[in-house]
Amino acid sequence: MSDWPTILYFGNDWSAGNRTSSHHIATRLMRDNNVIYIECPGLRAPQSTKRDFKKIFSNTFKSVRGPRSIDTKSYVYTLFQLPFHKNRFVRYLNKFIILFSLRLLIWKFEVKKPILWFVLPHLSSVLGKLKESLSVYYCIDEYSSLPGVDKSAVQQMDDEMTQKADVVFVSSEPLFKKKEHFGDKVVLSRHGVDFEHFNKAFHHSEKIPAKIASIKKPIIGFFGLIESWIDLDLIKFIAESNPEWNILMIGRIGVSPNPCENISNVHFIGSVSYELLPKYAQIFNVAIIPCIESDLITNFNPLKLREYLAMGCPVVSTYFPEIKEFSDVVEIADDYNDFISKIKLTLETDSQQKAEQRIEKVRLFSWDNRFKIVTSIVETALRNKLNKYDRIGK
Repeated sequence: MSDWPTILYFGNDWSAGNRTSSHHIATRLMRDNNVIYIECPGLRAPQSTKRDFKKIFSNTFKSVRGPRSIDTKSYVYTLFQLPFHKNRFVRYLNKFIILFSLRLLIWKFEVKKPILWFVLPHLSSVLGKLKESLSVYYCIDEYSSLPGVDKSAVQQMDDEMTQKADVVFVSSEPLFKKKEHFGDKVVLSRHGVDFEHFNKAFHHSEKIPAKIASIKKPIIGFFGLIESWIDLDLIKFIAESNPEWNILMIGRIGVSPNPCENISNVHFIGSVSYELLPKYAQIFNVAIIPCIESDLITNFNPLKLREYLAMGCPVVSTYFPEIKEFSDVVEIADDYNDFISKIKLTLETDSQQKAEQRIEKVRLFSWDNRFKIVTSIVETALRNKLNKYDRIGK
């Protein structure tokens, strides 16, 4: 891998509190390669909110600053892009702005035939324009189903990216089935887990943070973005039906109104840094994945499932296709009442032996193991493409 060309890695915010597969793959690529991590604006159009205005200002400022050093071989650069993808003129203007910025970046760092690595679809116009040696699309969601995006425009960009990329990874079986008609270049690559990091919670070796130390058990816990796909009505139903339980919700709230806002046994504590997450989550008696059924959820493969299991924590979840693989160690609920029944059963019957079974289920799913498989596929594709160019004299 150390002989790979420089990688231009197009991802979400490098400094984001939540760590996605984008970050896990990128940090491992940086160990042996020259990587320029390019922060891309989101897919949805900004709203008239304080958070969105702050983000626009921050991204503009970071873009003006230019590339920032991560280590001796890697940099992060914030790409300026107008986020109004629905407007045809804006899409045309973005193509010009993006290509100009990237060509300037390539000139500045004297990059030759880079590898382009995308985890978002809306840079599809870049493909074929930067004299790249290889292009990789790492698709982890049904992006056109994300809230607030223009479904048609995003789907078009996703299709274009999938068609043009040399290698396409998808993180779930449903996504694979949607894209398999694009040929053998589409590869199913399920998520890994930062096993050692989250397994710390199993040993309860850290002091419980004062912020949550007074919350009485049993504690039903969740961590992650609290967005429109999280069923807060289910959380309300659980809390009101079982006032002796406390529900701890860790993560930024992205919905309004919040039906659980004034329920005394539901505790929203905001975001917690990735480094501190196991320290907080060790207090969970049961971890939950309470999702609203949608096209987005049908195609997703949440990192938190593997992270919960690495903690040894029992899990109760709503159904989505990718959870079937874990049905031997996870309780899958059919409806609201069944969700409560599954939590009660878990609280009554969980054991050390079951915790160890959950841990063993994901022990080998580490990001390092997943990364080895991903890079071997990319290595083969890169070698085949270079050999092809040699044969035709390019």
